[in-house]
Amino acid sequence: MKLTIFTDGGSRNNPGPAATGIIIKDETGKTIANYGEYLGEQTNNYAEYSALISALKKAKSLGATEVECFADSKLVVEQLSGHWKVKEPTLQKLFIQAYNTAAQFKKVIYKYIPREKNKEADAEVNKILDVHT
Repeated sequence: MKLTIFTDGGSRNNPGPAATGIIIKDETGKTIANYGEYLGEQTNNYAEYSALISALKKAKSLGATEVECFADSKLVVEQLSGHWKVKEPTLQKLFIQAYNTAAQFKKVIYKYIPREKNKEADAEVNKILDVHT
C-alpha cells in the first residue's frame, strides 16, 4: 500500500516553542491521519525532522509499504535524498532516526514543495502552537 505524507515543523522564534504537523493520505487522496505534536523549545529544523519521523512511523503502523513524502523544508528533503551533508550534531541524530525508519519501506520518495502547497500540515503546526503559546 502506498501512502502520501505531508509534513511540516515549525517554531515560533528559532529556537522557540515548536510543533509538528502531519497529514497522511491514501491512494485516493483521502486523508486518513492528521495530527501534530508539541515539542517544547526546539529549532525549526528539529521540528521538520521530527514531523517526518513521526509521519513515517505512523505510515508504517497503517500498513504502508511505499511512501511519498512532501515537505516544505528543503534542508530535510535534500539531506535525506543524499544531496546535502548533515553537519549539525543534533540533526545528525535525527537524520539517522529518519533514515532507519525509512529503511522499513520498499520505496520512499522525498519531494520538496513550496510552503503554499503544504497548508494542511502547516495548519496542524499552528493549531498546536496556538494552544501552547
